[in-house]
Amino acid sequence: MKTVLLIDFGSTYTKLTAVDIDRECILGTAAAYTTIETDINDGLEAGLKILQSKIGTLDFNECYACSSAAGGLRMITSGLVPDLTGEAARLASLGAGAKVIKVYSFELTEDDVEEIRRIKPDIFLLVGGTDGGNTECILHNAEVLANMKPDFPIVLAGNRSAAKKCQEILSGYEVYVCPNVMPKFGELNIEPAQKQIREIFLNRIIQAKGLSRASELLSDIMMPTPSAVLQAVELLSGGCEDESGIGELVAVDVGGATTDIYSIADGMPEHMNTVYKGLPEPYAKRTVEGDIGMRYSIQGIVDSAGIDRICELSGLSEDVATALIQDLKLNPDKVPENDKEMENLDFALASCAVEEAVTRHAGTISESYTLLGKVLVQEGKNLTNVKNIVVTGGSLIHSQRIYHITENALYSLSNPSSLRPKIVDVWADKTYILAAMGLLSSYYPKTALKIMKKELEYHGHSK
Repeated sequence: MKTVLLIDFGSTYTKLTAVDIDRECILGTAAAYTTIETDINDGLEAGLKILQSKIGTLDFNECYACSSAAGGLRMITSGLVPDLTGEAARLASLGAGAKVIKVYSFELTEDDVEEIRRIKPDIFLLVGGTDGGNTECILHNAEVLANMKPDFPIVLAGNRSAAKKCQEILSGYEVYVCPNVMPKFGELNIEPAQKQIREIFLNRIIQAKGLSRASELLSDIMMPTPSAVLQAVELLSGGCEDESGIGELVAVDVGGATTDIYSIADGMPEHMNTVYKGLPEPYAKRTVEGDIGMRYSIQGIVDSAGIDRICELSGLSEDVATALIQDLKLNPDKVPENDKEMENLDFALASCAVEEAVTRHAGTISESYTLLGKVLVQEGKNLTNVKNIVVTGGSLIHSQRIYHITENALYSLSNPSSLRPKIVDVWADKTYILAAMGLLSSYYPKTALKIMKKELEYHGHSK
């Protein structure tokens, strides 16, 4: 029997998955508190004891891990124009598994410098200008960063005409030069920057988050957890070798602090009279909503949905809902545990989180008039023809109403401009295996795909 141990160091829990490669099955899973306040390895050892109590003691042939402990990769990006190089930088960062804390456009100011110092990012992505285009902005920003004496690595991926000069300006600091994320107007080239960001994660962030001792157990490199999940859903969608995938999909991960949305879909206009506006969207796209979460970011859900909507979905009075929400702010680790009012509130919060996050991720369609008559204008991804939604995150997989929560991710006549999916099959990651299968897919893709297709729980077909 060939066994592989897969570890996900999360901000709250360290999750372990043991896999039998020969039988293409999961031997067992376990979770323990990450214990980042003391030593992250304590959480790992506790998780291993729980796993061993379930499956016995095993000598694992290989061990791989991903991590989002302590918030994962905290990125700041800086570009020239918000809708162009700034957006290209954001897409590169999110696709690499980072959490984008701030996006700056145009020239950095003294106030921006103070804010950057307060944020203390793990990595700074500096871009700006197409190749041969504007160089003033990126050179100015390089000067500003050099003057603040950065103690964080800088990934330089802007106008190649300014790359050498920027490198000279930032001489003496940790700088990595990559090809321009937008070499031509409207053309993206984000993969090299994404690869560099992941390498920095391996070389620097592992030590910073206290993972260096744990990494001694590993057979190979680690990766950010969102990168692992993205890798898993890409495989699940497209398949590999002679094993088919399930087709285009949207994946929803509602957490306590953030909500991550992944889409694996073409997303281009489907009608001839539709004009596409903005940068082309990546086929495999990730967004993270830092203000939408079930506990630490609960106020973001209230602000976006409104207390009336939460009361409508939960069946609670405004006074009761408000009191419960305040209690969750003070006690973010609280779970319903047979408390009917809390269960109803969590249902409403999860429904609103899914609706808001998928709406932000999906594109929009609007009408415009030209000399040739009416045309439709699409911005962002068209997800209306996506046929699958995969959900994960505690508030979803532990709910008795997974399908009803997921309905809020779908197209609605109340918001017809949002290009969300219309008719889907709903799948739930009930055993938290997506990140683990993303790790496994780097080495055993067919096995990872078969396990996902076997383990993901079907929750119905929308009408």
